[in-house]
Amino acid sequence: MVKYLSKSFIINFLLILIIFFLDRFSKIYVISLHEKNYGSDLYNSKFLNISLIWNEGIAFGLFSFSDKFFYHILSFLIGVVILIIIVMLNRSEGLKKYSLLMILGGALGNFYDRIVFEAVPDFIDFHVENFHWFIFNVSDIFICLGVLFMIILETVSNKKESLNEKN
Repeated sequence: MVKYLSKSFIINFLLILIIFFLDRFSKIYVISLHEKNYGSDLYNSKFLNISLIWNEGIAFGLFSFSDKFFYHILSFLIGVVILIIIVMLNRSEGLKKYSLLMILGGALGNFYDRIVFEAVPDFIDFHVENFHWFIFNVSDIFICLGVLFMIILETVSNKKESLNEKN
């Protein structure tokens, strides 16, 4: 019990909560603006639009299904991935752990929406003229940052191991 109340555990838990609540706040705010009859297009500029869409797939709308059976299978698989991330967290340390914490915080935010709304509200739309990137949300930002940091850490780690093997 004392292990779980350590300073490290509290910091890790707070990071997950901060990411989760930043995501919740942003989604609640955008949904409330939409419900106040501002419509789906809440903000438009040269490079950024805030437009609410409901994503029933995974990242960036991939694997969207109209059949609820496949939606629930996909949601179950996402839940399993979240459990795997939790196990990986217990076996990791340093910057790798913080990368996983960002991924977990974001994944929990989107998983919550999948359970409560049966879709994930996405609203950040970056674009250059008529080329629009996928619409995403705050959870997606943390998931992508965590994955990016993991890739960088693995690349640096592999280069160090390669250099050590040559010496």
